[in-house]
Amino acid sequence: MHTIKDGFRAAMLMGAAGAVLTFATGASAQNQRPNDNPWWNLKGWSFDNWVPNDNPWPYNTLQKSPVLAVVGDVACQPGETEPSGEKAGENCAGDSAQSLLASQAATAQQIENMKPDRVALLGDEQYQVGQYSDFENSYETTYGAFKMITRPAPGNHEFYTEHGAVGVAGYGYFSYFNGVQHNTDGTPMTATISGNPDTAGTFTQPVPYSDGQAGHFAQTGGLGTNASGGPVGVGNGWYSYNMGAWHLISLNIECETQPGGCSSSGSWFAAELEWLKKDLEENHSACTLAYWHQPVFSPTNGIAVPEGPTAVAFWQLLYEHGADLVLNGHDHLYGRYRPLDPSGKSDPKRGIREFVVGTGGETLDPIVTSDTTTADPTGNPKFNAENLEAGTGQFWGVMGLTLNENGYAWDYESALKDPAQPTGPATFSDKGVGTCHGPANRY
Repeated sequence: MHTIKDGFRAAMLMGAAGAVLTFATGASAQNQRPNDNPWWNLKGWSFDNWVPNDNPWPYNTLQKSPVLAVVGDVACQPGETEPSGEKAGENCAGDSAQSLLASQAATAQQIENMKPDRVALLGDEQYQVGQYSDFENSYETTYGAFKMITRPAPGNHEFYTEHGAVGVAGYGYFSYFNGVQHNTDGTPMTATISGNPDTAGTFTQPVPYSDGQAGHFAQTGGLGTNASGGPVGVGNGWYSYNMGAWHLISLNIECETQPGGCSSSGSWFAAELEWLKKDLEENHSACTLAYWHQPVFSPTNGIAVPEGPTAVAFWQLLYEHGADLVLNGHDHLYGRYRPLDPSGKSDPKRGIREFVVGTGGETLDPIVTSDTTTADPTGNPKFNAENLEAGTGQFWGVMGLTLNENGYAWDYESALKDPAQPTGPATFSDKGVGTCHGPANRY
């Protein structure tokens, strides 16, 4: 089980470009469950005993009610050249009315002002295909400031071929968050992969460390061949951690091109489901949330196939074990659903509330509430109209989620309005509170 301890390598990883915020927060090591990932397992350490300092954030211990900044779909592709078939203006120096570098900078500033305890990233951190150099030249220049308090989940743009560009099978994502391995002569270790289903040709990327912020990356077991002579790796990328009274789970739904595909009996996805079941069985926290990229219920009426339907298996396990919240990205908008069961039916007592927060910087999508035959697994054409409680596709912004002892408070605030949509309100805000129903195996 890859359960992250939140007191971790503050002095070891200081690599985000020159930003003082790249140090790890001095998080409490109390109330953390043991885990079998020794890299994260700092037994006997307590950061509560550190000498107080004059710069409380991000070095301070967790607040009594920790604050989680929640957002996905963030960083534009560096440069001015867009892949074939891409929308105009989706690179950092695009010809849109508003450069997407400005929108991701606006949401980064929002996180800086919020000063959260952690940042939960909901996938598609880096467009178009998450190469390591793209992370360094776009994501790093804004969100890199929060690297060591970030808890990411991957998206399709970190794994697959997108819009005519070459996918990198998660190598860039894991190399950025876990760190790059080096040869004995000090040069970066690289892999040149070909023949992988998620690539359109051959690509060369750094080789990541096996364990780190993005979870586990197995150095063998991936699809394709390595022209550099080594094996092909495969990223698991799922892990869990605790904040106050809450248990948080970051999952990887990018199953399409993994060994065994998106079948629940496929080797890769079956291993994730087995891990999730075990993690939930051992969880006795008062409240639980999970996050991954593609949503099961879509405010855009555009469920991603096969990932969206596959993620129903996550919902089923989470529902059976009393989880409270699911956080997703992929749809470039903000949406909040009422508590639902895994089939999409309203369940005020045991249901899970889904938030979609794909407003980190990329081109925005519209909310669709009519004829949403693909937004609900049952095919209910009124699904979004009946179940979507709030939403907007006009603003970039971040949700602050306060994790109370027996409940939560959400506060989504707009950071910047899309200049391509000049009509409507100048700002958007959605606030509220909810209570936890506790896991099925709560003490």
